[in-house]
Amino acid sequence: MFTKKPERDPPSDGGRIGSASQRLPPAAPAGAVRAAPARGNGSASIIGADLSITGNLESKGEVQIEGEIQGDVHAQRIVIGERARIIGALIAEEVVVRGSVQGSIRGNAVTFQSSSRIEADVFHKSLTIEQGAYFEGKSRRSEDPLSIQPTPNVPPPAA
Repeated sequence: MFTKKPERDPPSDGGRIGSASQRLPPAAPAGAVRAAPARGNGSASIIGADLSITGNLESKGEVQIEGEIQGDVHAQRIVIGERARIIGALIAEEVVVRGSVQGSIRGNAVTFQSSSRIEADVFHKSLTIEQGAYFEGKSRRSEDPLSIQPTPNVPPPAA
């Protein structure tokens, strides 16, 4: 069915599977933003563990965050890794949190996995909280959570 084209110089190990000549290319260095397979069409943008971003992120696809972000993230799908830390708003059709989030979350399907630590107001159509997840904040169900504009946390004037 499939045949391998002959190589010009045969590998010295006889072409065994897993040999150095047939291995995948090395992974990008930690902290690199790189594309990876995603659900559906396109690829995910990955924010590596060594990367720290101050500012807003916007994507029409999936964003996987392993590093630290101080700012808002707006995407089709957002996945927050176990060691990731976000201070800001997450806005997406689907949000999966395994790490730390402080701010607000707006999504149709929101999932807090057991390793997550969330201090945020959550606007959702569907919310799943696994046993062991830490959640401090408000949860508001909405038919259209992506259009809700959360009110800023402004302290009352000093008397």
